[in-house]
Amino acid sequence: QVQLVESGGGLVQPGGSLRLSCVASGFTFSRFAMSWYRQAPGKERELVASIGSISVFTNYADSMKGRFTISRDNGKNTVYLQMNSLKPEDTAVYYCNARKGSQDNYWGQGTQVTVSS
Repeated sequence: QVQLVESGGGLVQPGGSLRLSCVASGFTFSRFAMSWYRQAPGKERELVASIGSISVFTNYADSMKGRFTISRDNGKNTVYLQMNSLKPEDTAVYYCNARKGSQDNYWGQGTQVTVSS
């Protein structure tokens, strides 16, 4: 059974930091590219960052570059998203995604991040 379980969300003040984690099970984690997406109320889900199966490749949405860092630990089947200098517009539900090819595409349940004073 495939599972992606996100954690680490919460309420943080503007300028603060959070570290999200996503623990995977039920598939060969090291063979999958991993991504973080987010969805704010009334908006479409958008890509935040991606990392290749062996961490060589990373990609970030323009608004996250320099503030967010994606990383993975294949030994722990975990992908992380370090978020610094958070802004109110970063408020959203953050989702973990695992993808391999065109057919294997898995999603977590999401974790809420709220940036507010």
